[in-house]
Amino acid sequence: MSEILLRLPEVIAQVKLSRSTIYRRIDEGTFPRPRTLGAGCVRWLQSEIDQWIDTLPVAADLTD
Repeated sequence: MSEILLRLPEVIAQVKLSRSTIYRRIDEGTFPRPRTLGAGCVRWLQSEIDQWIDTLPVAADLTD
C-alpha cells in the first residue's frame, strides 16, 4: 500500500490549525514533522497525521 503525502493546505484542513500553530507545534515536538522532497517542497504522511489525531484527548461529555 502506498503512503499518501499531504501538502500544508490539506494538513490545515484536516487538523483545523493555522500554519503558524502547526510549525510552532513541530518546533515543540508535539506535531509530526514533514518530509522534505526538494527545495521548498515538504509533505506530511497521512498516516502520521491520522496517528496524531488519534492521540488527541477526548472532550468531556458536556451533556446534562
